[in-house]
Amino acid sequence: MHQTFTVTGMTCGHCEQAVVRAIKQVDPQAQVTVDRAQNRVEVQSAAPREALAQAIAEEGYAVAQP
Repeated sequence: MHQTFTVTGMTCGHCEQAVVRAIKQVDPQAQVTVDRAQNRVEVQSAAPREALAQAIAEEGYAVAQP
């Protein structure tokens, strides 16, 4: 399932990697694309949206509600 998140607080490549790592901890098979300039994270994953959003938030990034 394709899901798009608006994630704020990503300011560098390390931030992007942290978000990708958090998502992959929930679903190691997830395909993740980060567009830091647009605050957009696109995820192809079967994991529930809430679980992915929680993982991102636990890394310290704000996830806007859809």
